[in-house]
Amino acid sequence: MPVDNPYLDDEEDKKAAMDMDAIVKTLFAPIYPVIAEQITSMHGITAGACIDLGAGPGALSISLARTTDLHLYAVDKSPHSIAIATQNIKDAGLGDRITPVKSDIVAMPFEDNFADLMVSRGSIFFWQDLTKAFNEIYRVLKPGGKTHIGGGFGTPELKKFIFEEMAKKNDGFEDRSKKRGGPEAMKRIKDALEQSLARQYQMTQSDIGFWIHIEKEKTS
Repeated sequence: MPVDNPYLDDEEDKKAAMDMDAIVKTLFAPIYPVIAEQITSMHGITAGACIDLGAGPGALSISLARTTDLHLYAVDKSPHSIAIATQNIKDAGLGDRITPVKSDIVAMPFEDNFADLMVSRGSIFFWQDLTKAFNEIYRVLKPGGKTHIGGGFGTPELKKFIFEEMAKKNDGFEDRSKKRGGPEAMKRIKDALEQSLARQYQMTQSDIGFWIHIEKEKTS
């Protein structure tokens, strides 16, 4: 299954980063506080180190920093996304709580057993080598640490509103969303999980999205 990849061309990457920044500040803005609350409620992790994978303009990192005591690391391999996230974090007054990190997910600059929590919304669809990505996530995750990785819109009402508004743009958003959450994409993700070190996981899917919850086993 082909994977979208805006990073191959610098101008395409720059445009993708700017477009994402614009949409998370407008139409998508309400979903990030909701997802941050869902993450906190589900996992109960409100302090320690949290890595936001494929953080883009930093919207989820900012929402989590505002509602928890976590120190966030906003990771993205796009220099344009990192530049935008850095400015957004500064504008939010959260420079002491969120550290932007330019890195590919398959080779992150963190020591083993570093993160209490690892999150991501929407970036998994752009990961080229899922098995390597899950192995790296497992390496960096602390024993007892958890993940909340996937894609979602927060609530059915928010999803309905977003899809109605995006339909007005007539840019194929709904078709892309259905494909990314379709059987072929889900099989690709599940196969990669099964081939990785991160075999203790749950994968949940509903009409508002899907999430992968990996828990690293505690050492005895």
